Amino acid sequence: MGRVIVTGGAGFIGSHLVDKLVRSGYEVTVIDNLSGGDVNNLKDSLGSGRVNLVKADLRNWGDWVGEFKGALAVFHLAANPEVKVSSVEPRSHFDNNLVATFNVAEAARLGDVKYIVFASSSTVYGDARVLPTPEDHPIEPISVYGATKAAGEVMLGTYSRLYGIRVVNLRYANIVGPRSRHGVIYDFYVKLMRNPSVLEVLGDGSQRKSYLYVDDAVDATLFLFNKLINGGLQDQAFNVGNRDWVTVMEIAKIVIEEVGLRNVNIVTKLTTPDGRGWPGDVKYMLLDISRLTGLGWSPRYSSAEAVRLTIRWLKGASSS
Repeated sequence: MGRVIVTGGAGFIGSHLVDKLVRSGYEVTVIDNLSGGDVNNLKDSLGSGRVNLVKADLRNWGDWVGEFKGALAVFHLAANPEVKVSSVEPRSHFDNNLVATFNVAEAARLGDVKYIVFASSSTVYGDARVLPTPEDHPIEPISVYGATKAAGEVMLGTYSRLYGIRVVNLRYANIVGPRSRHGVIYDFYVKLMRNPSVLEVLGDGSQRKSYLYVDDAVDATLFLFNKLINGGLQDQAFNVGNRDWVTVMEIAKIVIEEVGLRNVNIVTKLTTPDGRGWPGDVKYMLLDISRLTGLGWSPRYSSAEAVRLTIRWLKGASSS
């Protein structure tokens, strides 16, 4: 099957992708600085003998570049995923999400890597004018995180046209599931463990977004990768999301129900005049996934099911 590289492979989505790649017969080089990732996420795959973990910081050009020589493809997932933080620490996102992406593209060029799969984001659309939002919608991010992902797409598209590297950009919806330690579900769970009687919701609670279970996200990623290497892709950008969406208030009620609490006082905290969770938060997000489903892929779990499966894992992980 050959060898592939997964940047950020010890992180949430990355570690699930590594597990699936190993089961599919690939040798995998994981490059991760372990600032947000965890070696324990890779415990099963590391035991297979098919994974080489390289601790390195992609923001800094270094010995890790040599790992790209001889690799078939790079799955570039390394990034700072905290959209909220990008409004107050924009330089961190510029360095982690854009400088690192340039370095990965350049390492791929020097290593003669043929394919790059880039973890982009639905945030590139900003406040979309059309819902569900198709891939040809204008790119108008309202967060620095979204801007770095959009710029990463442009950078990789240029490398594709200039150097012939085949690229696919995956505009992920909110991906949730086991090993996730950030986002609204985790936030609600932690708050309820601290105080089971009150749950604070940032924003007015009417924010409505699409959620995709991590197994579905990884399946879609590999589905598109296989199309890419077999010459079956005409498009470079794909929305990877769900057909439905849920409100933040609905998520709060699901989490409360799943942890077995009653009579919880849900309190909203307005942080912006229009009820967003924070400045730069996209209030409504539902992706048009017909470009992807038209190729033969479809999600197995709804947004609400993805939320329930995630909170059940969090409960189990906390009790073990």
